[in-house]
Amino acid sequence: MPTESSDDLALLGLMQLVSPALPIGAFAWSQGLESAFELDWVRGEDDLGEWLEGVLDDGLARCELPVLARFMVAWAEDDVEALEHWNGWLAATRETAELAAEEARLGSALTRLLTSLELTPPQPSRLTGMGYVGVFAWLALARGVTPRQALLGFAWAWLENQLAVACKALPLGHTAAQRLIERLRPSLVAATDAALERDDDELGPMLPGLALASAQHETQYSRLFRS
Repeated sequence: MPTESSDDLALLGLMQLVSPALPIGAFAWSQGLESAFELDWVRGEDDLGEWLEGVLDDGLARCELPVLARFMVAWAEDDVEALEHWNGWLAATRETAELAAEEARLGSALTRLLTSLELTPPQPSRLTGMGYVGVFAWLALARGVTPRQALLGFAWAWLENQLAVACKALPLGHTAAQRLIERLRPSLVAATDAALERDDDELGPMLPGLALASAQHETQYSRLFRS
């Protein structure tokens, strides 16, 4: 049975995992948001809130979050077939070169960090070629984080990164970013609830606008971010 001490350590481990200070380079990627600014699809705070709610509902809640939960089960059971299946499935949902590169490079960076911290699984080769979501799932499990808390943490890290992008590129003031956090906190919980209830045949992102923005970003002349 988990103790208060183990719960505290799990919470601190999750905070470490979702911290913007985690040295994996997540700050360098905007997931098409910079292009949405350039294309004038997102002009200010209200537009950004609608964009983020759409990505959360039609993207994370249908893709990364439910797959993260499945990864955690696969890691717990050392189910190699399931790990390979969901890693390949997730890679197939990345509709542009930049989105695919982000998943792969963040996964590699987090794997290198885990190696330096001696936090790799008993069979370190399991992490070879694993994308970011899969590696995140392993570390969350290793830290004793529950699946629900891991999903909430993943969604929180995504939201913070997107708002950091907006503060640099829109620009968006930090007070406005905090207003958006207040607006979207309930949506993070709702997305987690939805993700945990979805069956395998209900998964898959529905984000044509984000895919188009990401594709446009590949040839955008002036840019701050890698996606």
